[in-house]
This record gives sequence, C-alpha cells and structure tokens, in this order.
Amino acid sequence: MAFTVALVGRPNVGKSTLFNRLIGRRLALVDDTPGVTRDRREGEARLGNLSFRVIDTAGLEDVRDESLEARMRRQTERAIEEADVALLMIDARSGLTEADRHFARLLRRGKTPVLVVANKCEGGAGRGGLHESFELGLGDPIPVSAEHGEGMADLFEALLPHAEKAGAIEPEEQDDAVAEGEAEAPRGPLQLAIVGRPNVGKSTLINHLVGEERLLTGPEAGITRDSIAVPFAFEGREIRLIDTAGMRRRPKVQSKLEKLSVGDALRAIRFAELVILVIDATVGLDKQDMTIGSMVVEEGRALVVALNKWDAVKDRDATLKAVRERLASSLAQVRGVKLVPISGQEGSGLARLMRAGFEAYELWNRRVSTAQLNRWLAEALSAHPPPLVQGRVVAIRYMTQIKARPPTFALFSSRPQELPESYLRYLTNGLRDAFGLDGVPIRMLLRKGKNPYAPS
Repeated sequence: MAFTVALVGRPNVGKSTLFNRLIGRRLALVDDTPGVTRDRREGEARLGNLSFRVIDTAGLEDVRDESLEARMRRQTERAIEEADVALLMIDARSGLTEADRHFARLLRRGKTPVLVVANKCEGGAGRGGLHESFELGLGDPIPVSAEHGEGMADLFEALLPHAEKAGAIEPEEQDDAVAEGEAEAPRGPLQLAIVGRPNVGKSTLINHLVGEERLLTGPEAGITRDSIAVPFAFEGREIRLIDTAGMRRRPKVQSKLEKLSVGDALRAIRFAELVILVIDATVGLDKQDMTIGSMVVEEGRALVVALNKWDAVKDRDATLKAVRERLASSLAQVRGVKLVPISGQEGSGLARLMRAGFEAYELWNRRVSTAQLNRWLAEALSAHPPPLVQGRVVAIRYMTQIKARPPTFALFSSRPQELPESYLRYLTNGLRDAFGLDGVPIRMLLRKGKNPYAPS
C-alpha cells in the first residue's frame, strides 16, 4: 500500500488493541501484561475510504544495549522510519508519564510526522490525561477508545492530509465485478507458516530469506509471541511468510500469555497452505516435533521438514538416517515427506528448502482424473482384494477425487463401515505410489451407494 502508519508508545497503552480495531479482526495478541508485542506486526487497515498499511510495534523502552528490550526498540525505530506518519499513543487514564515525554522528544527529532493519540478516553475518565498531552508539543491530541471504537472519525480526519499527500485515497464508488472477457485476479501469495519448538531458529531462517533483520532473534527461548506475517518473493512467486511462537509440550504451557501465543500459532497452521516444520539437527527429532507435525497433517496442510543448524552437526550421515527413520515411523500418514538440511544462520540450503516447499504445494493441489483413478483401483483390487468380513465380500465399486488441498478421495463400497483400516492404508499407499503423492496428507472418505456415473 502507498500509505503506512506506525503505532508507537510505551508498553501497555493499547497499541495492539488499536491495531486490531483498524484491521477489523483480532490479529495481534492483547493482554494486560506489559510488553506482549515484541516484533513489529503489519496489517491492511481501513478507515472510511482510506486504506493503509498499519504497523504495530513493541513498547518503546529507553535502552541502548544488546538486551532483548534494546533489540525490540530497534525494530520499532525501523517501523517509524518506514512510516508516512507515526501515531504516538498515550494512556489518557494514567496521565502523561516521563516516558511519554521522553519518546515525544525523540520523535520530534525524526523526519516522520507524528500525531498524538490519547487512548482510553471513553466515559470522560481520560480527560485529565488528554489535556496533559497538549504539553508534548505535537499538536492537538486525538481522543479515542481503541477497545470500544470511539474517536475513529477524528482519527480519520487527522490521517487524511497525510494520506492525500501519499496518494492513498480511494474513490467513493468502485465496481469490483470482473467484466466479461476479463481475466480473474491472480491467486494471492502462498501462505507459508514456519513452525517448531522454541529456539530452533525459525525467526533466523525468515530473516535470512528476506535479507534483513525483520524479526527479533537471540539466545533467549520464546522471543516470538505473535504470529508475524512477512511478505517475500522467491523465483517470481509471491509468498506470505508467517513466523510463529515456539510450541512446547502442553503440560509445560502454564501462563496465559504462552497459551495465547500457542493458540495463535495453531491458527497460523490452520490458515496456511504450506508449513515448514523446523527441527534442531543438533538435538534430533523430539517427541514435540512429532506432535507439531501431526497437527499439521491433521489440518491437511502441505508439509516440509527443515533440519536446521546443519552447520553444527558432526556426523551428518548418521543424523540424516536417524531423522528419516523416525519420520517414517512417526509420520507414516505423510510417507515420503521432504526433509531438507539447512543452516538458517549461514543461509545454506534455503533455496533447496523453498523449491521442496513449492513441490509439496503442487502435490497438495494435484487432481487425478476419475478414469485414471478407477483404472488404478481395478488393478489394486485385483492384486489384493478386500478381506472377507464374517464370510462376506465387501465390494468396492468406484472411486473419485472430490477435492484437492489436500487430495481427498471418495470410495464407494457396499459396506464401507466394514473395510479394515489396514486395507485403507494399502489403498492410500497405492495412491501415493501410482500418482506421486508422497509427503502430502491424503484423505479417504467412505461412501455407500452405487456408482453415480454408471449407465442407468
């Protein structure tokens, strides 16, 4: 988008609440705990006929060392530099603090225009803080209540001159219909989620892919809390990379904030098209890695496994063999899933990882014709007929693919409920071998009835 707005301010003044209000959905995590937001998060916002990119940032801290807080501050400073206008948010109920004054002085020195937004002004409770904010010297403050949606019209009026300067105003009336003979809009970017346990190098991997320190990284486990989307392109393909919080075993997840973070990661998996599961090659496959992989498969997403920190592995052949064997036994439902050794720190293997992801995505979208399926089915039944159940034959009449993403097949049988799981596995593995569907989830739905395509 042509127009960008950054939300800045000290911790816990309501930046993420306003961010969610502007984009129209609960995308950013919101909690009473100060400092929930760490990475900068972007979204597409709309106020009236004004569309813009909004950036939610970490709370500004007055630190300049190499601590986590200082790294968060640098992310916020980058957001301010990118923005056409910064909204300095204050908590009107708490009144103006020394931290608010300090950051107002910093923002005045920069080139980015600044508007003061006095949040939590509902019911007149923030009137004192609203009046105090005039002394910041940044013009008239805008009273809002991000939680209740009050003051959005005033915010729109304040942003309008900056938006007009950036050429971001849309016409009042638009016709979104596709004219006859006109091609439909191209499919959007590939939704790619990066998942794994804490501290396996997910954010480092994304930073190396996009070529900048876009996400916070460091030795501390659990730095990422929100699922952060980052636009990216590889070999001409538009991609939306989604970094997620590390997912620990359920008994270890105690705090409310960590539960929110894990829930956000699970939502990212649910709405992804392709998922890269990052594992630590120096540790090997952990039980939690298998749990996360199973979640991805249950959601029916395309899956690739990245064996990260490969540069630190000494016995590479033994490590690769052990991981492959464990995957084959623990994730048999996606037999043949692609495993790619990489180093997110050094950037090695990343091109191969992305190409493996594209291949998995294409298989996930694959459709097999009904004629091909039933020719194969006849051969499979001839080679290994279904077992007898109580001395009676279970007739399998017909198969068709009813959807892709993931490949889903309907199998018509005289007594579908009596087909054993072992025989369904035989058919599923046969489908993989015959049609090259290794490494993607396959769903088999059992149906009772005659062949709908048979002549009457």
